Amino acid sequence: MIPTLINTFSNCSLIFMKTTSKFSKCIRVRYQHSLYDMAIIGGGIVGLAAARELILRHPTLSFVLLEKEKELALHQSGHNSGVIHSGIYYTPGSLKAKLCVRGATLTYEYCEKNGIPYKRCGKLIVAVEREEIPRLKALYERGQSNNVRDLCIIDAKGIREREPYCRGLMAIDSPYTGIVDWHLVSLTYGRDFQAAGGTVITEFEAAAISSVPESPAGDTSGIKFPISVKSLKGDEVQCRYVLTCGGLYSDRLSEISGCSPEPRIVPFRGDYLVLKPEKHYLVRGNIYPVPDPRFPFLGVHFTPRMDGSVWLGPNALLAFKREGYRPFDFDLWDSVDALSYRGLQKLVMKNIMYGLGEMYKGMFINAQVKILQKFIPELSPSDVLRGPAGVRAQALDRNGNLVDDFVFDAGLGEVGSRVLHVRNAPSPAATSSLAIAEMIADEVERRFTL
Repeated sequence: MIPTLINTFSNCSLIFMKTTSKFSKCIRVRYQHSLYDMAIIGGGIVGLAAARELILRHPTLSFVLLEKEKELALHQSGHNSGVIHSGIYYTPGSLKAKLCVRGATLTYEYCEKNGIPYKRCGKLIVAVEREEIPRLKALYERGQSNNVRDLCIIDAKGIREREPYCRGLMAIDSPYTGIVDWHLVSLTYGRDFQAAGGTVITEFEAAAISSVPESPAGDTSGIKFPISVKSLKGDEVQCRYVLTCGGLYSDRLSEISGCSPEPRIVPFRGDYLVLKPEKHYLVRGNIYPVPDPRFPFLGVHFTPRMDGSVWLGPNALLAFKREGYRPFDFDLWDSVDALSYRGLQKLVMKNIMYGLGEMYKGMFINAQVKILQKFIPELSPSDVLRGPAGVRAQALDRNGNLVDDFVFDAGLGEVGSRVLHVRNAPSPAATSSLAIAEMIADEVERRFTL
């Protein structure tokens, strides 16, 4: 692999890249400042998909993507279940429903075109108690309303035919559900963006978004590129417009540009168990529970992975660090920020028994396996090991309600009118990423004069 030197539109900004067979990876950046038509802040799957869509629509404009880590897609985009969702769960007519259904189709097409491995292994949503059957049937009707492909309801015999070790009374069979490595998909979006002429700058943690001070006589850059984005290290990018896709930090990015701090992001960690390799035969495809509307999160499920492993879970626990993937990860600012927020306090009070149950399951493997045994009775605690974890950027309003759909935000004035924030891109944001990117690009074109 031969390093390639790329000039990034500025007279003093150089970026070293190396090309692999799958994607281009940003190695290191040193510069004083650069001038671009648009800066996209956030190198996760949503930011990368949006950057790709924008540069493909506007190839004559200059775009830069700013990422605070050394590599792209390290957080939610690289710590997730890997499922390609079909769109069953979401309220008919909602953005989540429309974007997921379209996003799944676009994802399969994109993977085929780019040689990204995937498996359309299907999903069963299984009712194991009689009181779950009415909810299962209502969920099936919802999926039909959302135009989810190939749905059908199967009985206990049908469940055993598709999942020989799974037991249940009735299930929704969703053969269009699949699995993929979303981290690889994200990096391929980044490759497309760079191949179209976009610049990726890593180790750039945005600390300030402000108007450019008055330029010296004869320098018109402040007029043409009136917005400054500065990093914690003091590096600067000037641009005409800014799009933020900050995930776990979307609320803080909004605040530093003078926009609303709400909805607030509260991080929830999900811990997975993994099946021991000799027990992988127990699971063929995704096996999910019937959602219980009393609880804020879906519940534990069985998820095969592209590497052949099988994940079980996750639970849902408050994380005391926004990027805290281990049980004892702690950040004082993140913790105080979350615990002092009235919205979280109200959510906890409404779901205190659920929260205690999640904590108990997190501490004792046997407790989590007991729930999983409702679906696969042959499973035992000796068949599983503790596995990886992910952190969900959960948007909350001040009344303790989970913000369940996509949220855009912008402000007024010299800075706010030139910044668009993607404040909430909830699960299934990965599945929906290409459809979300279309929506974001439409919104950018509506708000800004590109």
